[in-house]
Amino acid sequence: MFFTVRETAEILRVDTATIYRAIREDAFPSVKVRTRYVVPVAALEELIDEAAEHGGCVDVAAMATRRRQERDVARALGGGLR
Repeated sequence: MFFTVRETAEILRVDTATIYRAIREDAFPSVKVRTRYVVPVAALEELIDEAAEHGGCVDVAAMATRRRQERDVARALGGGLR
């Protein structure tokens, strides 16, 4: 299941440009479907859970680094995480 970028921005109460910028910087999980980006519900739930667990402050840069590392490891092992 996925949210549109607009739905994601509404849930997080930020501007859609903020979400698009984070996606371009690979700091926010998304899937590109043709010309549109969608955000997996599971990814947004993870972000919300982490915010609740750490008192409302989420280190998106750390999450992005972790995602990049996981993707690099998967590629090195022959997988194709994106």
